Amino acid sequence: MRADRLVSLVLLLRRHGRLSATALARELEVSTRTVLRDIEALSAAGVPVYAERGRHGGFALLPGFRTELTGLNHDEALALLVAGSRRGAQVFGLGSALASAMLKVVDALPASYRDTAADAARRLLIDPEADLLARRQVAEEVPDAVVAEVRRAVFAGHKLRIHYAAVDQTPRWRTVDPIGLVTVRGQGYLLATRSGADRTYRLSRVLAAEELDEPAQRTERVDLDRAWQERSTRFRTGGDQVAVLARVHPARREELVGTALAVLAEEDDTDGWLRLEVTFQDSRHAVWALWQLATGAEVLAPPWLRTSLRDRAATIAARYEDPH
Repeated sequence: MRADRLVSLVLLLRRHGRLSATALARELEVSTRTVLRDIEALSAAGVPVYAERGRHGGFALLPGFRTELTGLNHDEALALLVAGSRRGAQVFGLGSALASAMLKVVDALPASYRDTAADAARRLLIDPEADLLARRQVAEEVPDAVVAEVRRAVFAGHKLRIHYAAVDQTPRWRTVDPIGLVTVRGQGYLLATRSGADRTYRLSRVLAAEELDEPAQRTERVDLDRAWQERSTRFRTGGDQVAVLARVHPARREELVGTALAVLAEEDDTDGWLRLEVTFQDSRHAVWALWQLATGAEVLAPPWLRTSLRDRAATIAARYEDPH
């Protein structure tokens, strides 16, 4: 659920006093089923929404309801509302809590600023679900009970048992020392150590979790950004990776860089194109990435990749030959 939508729902009830599920759905541009789920989420977050039955019934807030938070000016509140539109809270199972916090931010504003701040937040979009090429960035679904247990162990500094389904392996239980949580493009990760060795677990592959009473073996302070960068570097430089030398049209450079694991070298070529040496996770990844660039790139090495792309292009050309 979107936390900013929950805040909008509360503001609508404040403005109109009472609205039916149908009217709320029309205002929020969602289904009535979504409205009912949002009402449940608000109730769980402590917002006193109640239903009035009958011909003129609907949903309303308890009279006099107002959260307490002071000391924020208009721009500070707007900054928090914009931050609240990001996906981290959804990935880590904090959507309802985020909605409650955002509501307190709105309440902290003077009445004359309240509507303008909410409107301003609606005019700023952070991390949309799709880019200009309609490529969707879909946040992975993680059961709330699982992510809540993981989150508690991380914050409490306790050991954690997880039932983890690694790629191409039978799920099994592991006991880890949690360090922190990271979200990248809608995907959540648990950074931990196991028997002293660094481990990174994808939250969507955690089937069950159990916080233990035993303290985790970890340092008092942690630089998560540095830890993530170090693990990313090890990931990019390990495994059966493939190095590719390619000529690329400048207009397609960002597409190549965006799909590669790393850029090892880059220089201008003689005809205005660019010459890049990049790495991919494996051969399948390399073939897929270069095929997407069509005539906007030319593989120079390795030879097997040139052959693979040539054969694929020949197969496509043969399929579309004029039958007459």
